[in-house]
Amino acid sequence: MQLTINGKAHSIDAEPDTPLLWVLRDDLAMTGTKYGCGVAQCGACSVMVDGEITRSCITPLELVAGRKVTTIEAVEADPVGARVVAAWEAHQVPQCGYCQSGQVMAATALLKAKAKPSDSDVEDAMVNLCRCGTYNAIKAAVRDVAGLSAPAAGSKGA
Repeated sequence: MQLTINGKAHSIDAEPDTPLLWVLRDDLAMTGTKYGCGVAQCGACSVMVDGEITRSCITPLELVAGRKVTTIEAVEADPVGARVVAAWEAHQVPQCGYCQSGQVMAATALLKAKAKPSDSDVEDAMVNLCRCGTYNAIKAAVRDVAGLSAPAAGSKGA
């Protein structure tokens, strides 16, 4: 099966129903994409497929053949992704860091689709789980990349 991952063609010898996550990690040694729950709930395995955030733990290879897959390993090659990573560092978002590759991918997909997202757009898009509770820092970093000011004290948002 032919896959395009991070702009490079890969010929993969695997069953069509093999989850993309296993090919990324086990066959291609792209270990930045993490296994979290295995049922598409936590978001640690998030990648972009044709610019859309996708849970790779439940996405069979046959659904990504002929499409463009972007992983955390290549996110900084994209100008928006590079700004997201810089904001993550500036806001000191990561704690344990396990969920952060999925968080960065979700933020990048959001900001590529909508450069100036509303607070509700951010809340709707940033649904990956973070065991360390860095949600406020995540929202602040997304708002920073979008050039949005912090919401007023007591308002719903970041």
